[in-house]
Amino acid sequence: MSDNNIINMSGIVRESIVDGPGFRFTIFVQGCPHNCPECHNPGTHSATGGYKISVDNIISQIKETPLISGVTFSGGEPFAQPTPLAKLSKKIHKLGYDIICYTGYTYEKILFENDSEKIKLLSNVDVLIDGLFDISKRSIDLKFRGSFNQRVIDVKKSFKALKIVEIQF
Repeated sequence: MSDNNIINMSGIVRESIVDGPGFRFTIFVQGCPHNCPECHNPGTHSATGGYKISVDNIISQIKETPLISGVTFSGGEPFAQPTPLAKLSKKIHKLGYDIICYTGYTYEKILFENDSEKIKLLSNVDVLIDGLFDISKRSIDLKFRGSFNQRVIDVKKSFKALKIVEIQF
């Protein structure tokens, strides 16, 4: 098994109700370069922490969780591990689930970097919640995001329109 099929994980929540609409299978990756002040997952920042798990192992766990309506990638920073998460995304879509992905990067930055692996991951995400958590813009009234600067983006519609298409949950 190649490293392209291994994800450095912080943890999994099989039936989350806070990481998107419905019951979600949430994958918390390990490693984040952003280190946002007052991040709610600071234990995910170190790239050397966590544990390794295969894409196929995660797929098996998803198949064993019948009540979910979709899968969420959180972190850590999912775009720090784009190759295995893109592979995982394709397999998740084959199972009929949607994918929400949280990232500290902006949609524009991911595209501007022109990293083929990051774009491959982005193209396999349905909804992107982008932007760094900003404690000065924090609100507990926001659904599924922590601060007003973070956007909820329909990735497929944004690619098609060639501009950001924001949605509301």
